Amino acid sequence: MCDSACELMKVSVVLCTYNRCQSLARALESVAASQLPDSVDWEVLVVDNNSTDNTRAVASEFCLRHPDRFRYLFEVQQGLSNARNAGIREARGEIVAFMDDDLIVEPTWLKNLTAPLQNGLWVGVGGRVCPPEDFVQPKWLTLDGGIMDSSGVLALFDAGASACKLERPPFGANMAFRKSMFKKHGGFRADLGRCGDSLIGNEDTEFGSRLLAADECLVYEPSAIVHHPVTKERLTKKYFLAWWFAYGRARRRQMGAGPSVWGIPRVFFSILSRLIRWLTSSPMNPKRRFYWKCRLRVAAGELFEMFYSRRETQNRRQPETSLDGKPRC
Repeated sequence: MCDSACELMKVSVVLCTYNRCQSLARALESVAASQLPDSVDWEVLVVDNNSTDNTRAVASEFCLRHPDRFRYLFEVQQGLSNARNAGIREARGEIVAFMDDDLIVEPTWLKNLTAPLQNGLWVGVGGRVCPPEDFVQPKWLTLDGGIMDSSGVLALFDAGASACKLERPPFGANMAFRKSMFKKHGGFRADLGRCGDSLIGNEDTEFGSRLLAADECLVYEPSAIVHHPVTKERLTKKYFLAWWFAYGRARRRQMGAGPSVWGIPRVFFSILSRLIRWLTSSPMNPKRRFYWKCRLRVAAGELFEMFYSRRETQNRRQPETSLDGKPRC
């Protein structure tokens, strides 16, 4: 901590959850064990996004065990962005940190994640999201941080062992911002983000990209570590292809209709180019072949969104979303 004034800054952890009561209990146990100085006033807001399982009971138990630390909030409007925006509105802290309901945070996570925000240099921070110790990478998957990297599908984020200025937005599983940033730049876009069983996301990276485009300074803090599970269901080609298709849809929502060539949307040329690369990829290089198959799914998702989206603003950029869920003018 930099000085006594900084230590008095309040921190709110927003944990949004939907029908994951078992993993939620483990996540709450881990954050309850956070090691911060006694002078730091911090809280955990559990935002129940209309769950139908035992989520309320699990959260209520922690509220009873730690009445001055945990709070329960029910958000009936479905969607991760709606839940996060509700948590931001209710947060008492000057700093708002985010974690997922299926991960385990290290005891020093919250202290290390929020430390860079205790001065005026940085407005947002992203930490390291690591796979479990028993994680085994399939031969067809690339997780090396290069051009074919697919870490985002598994919500893994690792920019190395040294702190540095972020040139790309952090992931929602491990990030924190000054609350003033949401008042200044708006909340998470409600047309993006998980909703029920939908895989459409990008609400976290869209917000981070919005800040970077406004020349706000974000930092990477490698000592803020969380461990994200990788289930067998996610570690399949079927899941990866579905995720990249949803990513394409989210990308098109985020970017709008996009440019065209001779009146033809560029996504058509992307599909043709990626199809050729996939078909000509050598079977002896399964990682590269699967990479181009995934890129083809991204383009297909973009094309699907262009023609079948019901949004009325297909041909212009979606307005930013305020914390009450309404578009900002």
